[in-house]
Amino acid sequence: MSLSSRRILIIDQDKTSGQELQQLIASWNYDALFEDDLALNLEAILKADAIAIVDSNSLTAEDGFTLLRELKQQNEVPVILLTDSGSVESAKRAVQEEVAYHYFEQPLDADKLHVVLDRAVELVEARRENEWLRRELQERGAFGELVGNSPAMRAIYSLVEQVAPSSASVLITGESGTGKELVARTIHQMSPRRDRPFVGINCSAIPESLMESELFGHEKGAFTGAASRRPGCFELADGGTLLLDEISEMPAMLQSKLLRVIEERAVRRLGSRKEIDVDVRILAATNQDPQEAIAKGTLREDLLYRLNVFRIHLPALRERKEDLPLLAQYLVTKLAEKHSRPARFLNPAAVAALEFHAWPGNVRELRNVIERAVIICSGEEIERHHFAPYPIDQRERQRDEDTITFPVGTPIEEVERQMIIRTLKKTGNNKTRAAELLGISLKTLHNKLNLYRDRGQLDAD
Repeated sequence: MSLSSRRILIIDQDKTSGQELQQLIASWNYDALFEDDLALNLEAILKADAIAIVDSNSLTAEDGFTLLRELKQQNEVPVILLTDSGSVESAKRAVQEEVAYHYFEQPLDADKLHVVLDRAVELVEARRENEWLRRELQERGAFGELVGNSPAMRAIYSLVEQVAPSSASVLITGESGTGKELVARTIHQMSPRRDRPFVGINCSAIPESLMESELFGHEKGAFTGAASRRPGCFELADGGTLLLDEISEMPAMLQSKLLRVIEERAVRRLGSRKEIDVDVRILAATNQDPQEAIAKGTLREDLLYRLNVFRIHLPALRERKEDLPLLAQYLVTKLAEKHSRPARFLNPAAVAALEFHAWPGNVRELRNVIERAVIICSGEEIERHHFAPYPIDQRERQRDEDTITFPVGTPIEEVERQMIIRTLKKTGNNKTRAAELLGISLKTLHNKLNLYRDRGQLDAD
């Protein structure tokens, strides 16, 4: 069921006070409903499809807690309790146990209620977007461990599907942190070799003196410190897949030996005269442009031709920012489970901050930021301040289509109106996110839109 975030159901045994509260809330542009003789039960509140304001006198102690727990389990309906001095402790317990969203002691503070309702609306809308993102992930946003639904990512999914069943070598290119190893693992998992080993080696992380031994193995006594026989990566990956990450960082001498192994499908351990047949599918990755690496002499041209049977290029995160909300939600879910933390989703201000950042470190940088936020967040909602002190750059220059220019002398009211309408369009008519981007309250945004509608300056929703 989809919760109507602007509908408020008031349940109060006192008809006069209940109707007064209904009128007050309606004046804040909410769809306020009132019931005074409703037999309070789970089905009634769920059927109302609304945020609930409940007079605690309608609840007996334990029956009330049972109801609130069931509401949270079935639909997480935000419930605001109205209580008198005699039931304050019970209301506090409900909030502490997170079965009620908030409580107010009579007499009611209208200004505070308004603030709490606005926050409850934001929470409902954030939860709704979170559920949408979860469905997107389940239905079409994820491909193995790769996440994204942008045209660029869908094209990559198609390439992976085409090449995975074969035994062809694949060259994966892209900036550091874009997920080249994830693509390699996905290719392996979708191939006939999925039940055999996947072995990865980072050619830039191993000293040149040890690289040959890591790749091809060694016999006991082959060099100082070789106390026992040791198989290399090719033997370990026999029957499976070997990823040579940052291939352009491999020493030139070893590139020549690697080319021979690829051609003859056999390796010789250091200190041995015997060749060992190996059946290994080779995937290679680099953060450099292959042709530039050849020009600089860091990559052999003949090796590139052997590896580049099929090429997959990963875009930088800044080039597929439409995937950011989906990717961030995926990371929140995964990392919260990893660290046993309560975080479930990001609020609109947090998502907006992520969308403004340039992400020079790509998905790896985003993961680090999300992981820190998940660890320090004590509730289910990650907010903008959970990113501090990480320097999320909100000063990134916007694209031309995201800018508005006005001639000198344009009335301030018209500048404001166009800015609001353009921001709503940019956010897909997500009013909560638009209000966050504009730096105004949700109430102010609704008031402005109602004014423009009354003046005929805005199409009806």
